[in-house]
Amino acid sequence: MRKLAPVLLLILAALIGGCSTISPDAYRTEQPRLDVFAYFDGTVDAWGQFEDRSGKVVKRFIVEIRGRVQGDRLTLDEDFRYSDGTTQKRVWTIERQPGGRYSGAAGDVVGPASGEAAGNALRWRYVLALEVDGRTWHVDFDDWMYLQDERMMLNRSVMSKFGIRLGEVVIAFRKRA
Repeated sequence: MRKLAPVLLLILAALIGGCSTISPDAYRTEQPRLDVFAYFDGTVDAWGQFEDRSGKVVKRFIVEIRGRVQGDRLTLDEDFRYSDGTTQKRVWTIERQPGGRYSGAAGDVVGPASGEAAGNALRWRYVLALEVDGRTWHVDFDDWMYLQDERMMLNRSVMSKFGIRLGEVVIAFRKRA
């Protein structure tokens, strides 16, 4: 048992260290400033891919996102077309909260989604009910979106389960003129 204790302490330290993350506030002075509702009001096209743990691209996709703002509520109607020919629809309802925060919901999102924006960045976290080979997995998503200019935004999402990294999703958004 004595030989096992140092190994367990190292594993615990690695897990705790791996949980630390940067705050969106670190980007508060970055420009251009991201106004989530203004950016997604209208039509936004996106191109993305899912990479597994090893970095292999497993699936590519294109998304058309139609956004509509009504007061402090943003509705995003998303139509996905995947490289394997499958399609998917997701409709988000996002509500603006005080202090640059957001909450949201979608049909395949388990519980509430939460977001925080500062400067040119948005951190968006949620649990997605993901269908894989006929089974449903509840997978944690940690999205970071960075506005590059008035039309282009980049997104990097880390997918995990029980704190174990499953892969990443990378997306480029372009707002239609």
